[in-house]
Amino acid sequence: MHYVMSDLHGEYEKYLEMLKKIKFTDDDVLYVLGDVVDRGKHPIKILQDMMQRFNVYPLIGNHDYMCLLSLKTLLTEITNESIEHFENEDQLQILQFWLQEGGQTTLDEFMQLSKEEMQDIEDYLGEFSLYEEIHVNGKVFILVHAGLDNFNTARSLDDYELYEVIFKRTNYTKVYYPDKYLVTGHTPTQVIKGNSRPGFIYQKNHHIAIDCGCVFGGKLACLCLETMEEFYV
Repeated sequence: MHYVMSDLHGEYEKYLEMLKKIKFTDDDVLYVLGDVVDRGKHPIKILQDMMQRFNVYPLIGNHDYMCLLSLKTLLTEITNESIEHFENEDQLQILQFWLQEGGQTTLDEFMQLSKEEMQDIEDYLGEFSLYEEIHVNGKVFILVHAGLDNFNTARSLDDYELYEVIFKRTNYTKVYYPDKYLVTGHTPTQVIKGNSRPGFIYQKNHHIAIDCGCVFGGKLACLCLETMEEFYV
């Protein structure tokens, strides 16, 4: 089976509980649509678990991207035995913004790792894909973190800039692909206008939105693409 989930945000216990609930095995495939890190208590534990699973495919979200940039800077500074001084003002601004947006929990857990483990985490984050296009039971699913900003049917997926895919929110009132399904996280379904099921997976206009705000008191959602069965913890 093919499963999708998104916006785990450090909710390690919910992540493990979901894997048990869907009875995830080596014969299954899981796509995680970004924002694994930040806000929740144990983002590094989730990353370390995902790293050990050959059938888990991570996509990059805005939090993962900010985390990656910040950790690259921190690893350099740690090597130089100075994590408090930054010569590059842009790097400092990115780090400060990341911490303001929930990065402190990730940093706290990261700093408990060995230097080898730190490097492994950085390398893994750098491998996250920007999008995936998959075929399941005759249906085509395009998986991204946030959306496809400045959408145009003439544009290929490779033509989209990173910021258009991981930062900009989807217009859920607009059909992007009449013959495909755009699967996104990033925007909690509680805030999608006209959603009759806030806090649950949203399916309309060939959109599937799966961020149900688990770190904000909502649920962690997971969808099986073969059966379209919804799972929540």
